[in-house]
Order: sequence, then C-alpha cells, then structure tokens
Amino acid sequence: MKNINKLFFVTLFFLAISCTPTKEEQSEPVVETKVRVASHRGDWRNYADNSIEGIESCIKMGVDIVEIDVSKTKDGHLILMHDKTVDRTTNGKGLVSDLTLEEIKDFKLRNGLGRPSDFKVPTLEEAMLVAKDRIMVNLDKADKYFDDVYDILERTGTVKQTLIKSDKPYSELRLQFGEHLDSLIFMPVVKITEQTTIASLDSLFANNYPYYEIVFKTEEKEQLQYIKEQLANTESIIWINSLWPSLCAGYSDDKALVDPDGSWGYLIDSLGAGVLQTDRPLMMLEYLQERKLHD
Repeated sequence: MKNINKLFFVTLFFLAISCTPTKEEQSEPVVETKVRVASHRGDWRNYADNSIEGIESCIKMGVDIVEIDVSKTKDGHLILMHDKTVDRTTNGKGLVSDLTLEEIKDFKLRNGLGRPSDFKVPTLEEAMLVAKDRIMVNLDKADKYFDDVYDILERTGTVKQTLIKSDKPYSELRLQFGEHLDSLIFMPVVKITEQTTIASLDSLFANNYPYYEIVFKTEEKEQLQYIKEQLANTESIIWINSLWPSLCAGYSDDKALVDPDGSWGYLIDSLGAGVLQTDRPLMMLEYLQERKLHD
C-alpha cells in the first residue's frame, strides 16, 4: 500500500502551542489530538440525516471526520441517502433508484425527531464542496459507484481528504477500480467473531492500511487485544463504531450517557481505538477534551 496517501489524517487540524514571557500570562499547552471523532451521517440529531446543515454543524463543533452515505438516482445523480428508499429520511416515498434528482429535490428531509424540516437532500458534489479543505469525509457505500464517486472527488478537489471503506478485499476492489483507489484513503472493514483467526489478521495487517474499522458484536478478547498490540507501534489507526451495541459489544453511545469511561473510555484505553464513530459528537468531544485526548 505504498501509494496510499497518509498526509491528511496525520496532520488533522492540530493547533499551534503559544508561549508568553511571564508565568502568569502563560497559556495552557494545547493538547495534540490522540483520538479522533467521526460523526455518523453528519449531526443528524440536531439537523437531518445526511444534510448539508449537519455537515456544517460537524465542522463548527470541531469534529475530525464526517461520515455520509452515497446513493444513485434514477437519472444517474449521486446524492446523500442512507436507505434504499426515501421514506424514512424525507416526506417522500419510493426507491431512490426509481426517482429522479428533480423529484427528490422536491422532498423535505426529516429532522432528528422524524418531522419534515426545511432541509433538502444534497448531491454528493454539493456536500463535498462544503467539506472541501475543512473536514475529512468518510463515504459509506461509495464502493458501489466508485467511478462516478471518483469523478466528483476529482472535480471538487477533495480526493485527498476522502476515506473509502469496504468489507471487500482491497485486491478485488483494485481489479475493479484500478489505480484511482490508491489516491484515496482506503479502510478495510474487519468483522471480528470467535472464528476470526490470528493468521487472517496478520495477512490484513501486512498491507499497512492507514485505518482499520473493527466491528464486533461480542468481545473476542484474544483477537481484539492482538489487533491493539500489532497496531500499537504503527501509523495505522483503529476505528471503532460506538453507534449501537451490536457494533462494539455493548460499549455504545447510549451506555456513555451514564458511564462514558466504561464505554468510550474502555474502547480507547483497553482496545486501542484512535477513531470513534458516534451519533453524539458534541458529547464525545467534550469527554475527550476533558481527558486531554483531543485538542
């Protein structure tokens, strides 16, 4: 993986340390970010799922990575939409693949309470122009439409700040998409079960990916500790989703409401998470800053 660009995630928005002559005036040292926050589908609780407004909110609050979902309309436009249908997230109905962009643009996105808002479904290009040079973007489901996605990233100048993930092997994706894939940051999705072997993990680590998304319904301690130990002295970063219990063996956002040390803290301290994807980005930022794990 020699061609994978690692510059962006290494230099994510660090603040400069300032010094003054006198002890009384000397400011607190700025803490380098040690754990990054990835916000799931933008800031959907406060705005709307996969909305421009949610992306803007993530940028303003200091989130490191915004995760958004890619889908394709009947007339070939890439939009932000998680589901196959527009029913849950808008006041419209139907499959995305059966609707034109013009039809979808007439719908209103539903807010975090499920009520229609004033927000509209954005295109991928609109979203990337908002994110350009401001925040790293994780595109989910983008491997389904890679060629079209890459064209948009190239046109908007956002290739180097985009992370693509997939549970398909990189070698298979490379056969499909060629060297374009090397220009992006690629993250394999690794599902850990009791059947996961150490040998299979070793073959994955040999590729030296910049990120590894680790998903585990139950806590397979041998495998998870091995991952932590093997990646501890590398530039690779462990990504864990704390969105709901089945992705992280119960160490979820909901548990963090009453026990952040026992959920987010455990994923960081015991399992080595360097990125946590969350549905509660502001709360997580405050927790990490309190622990001096985020600048």
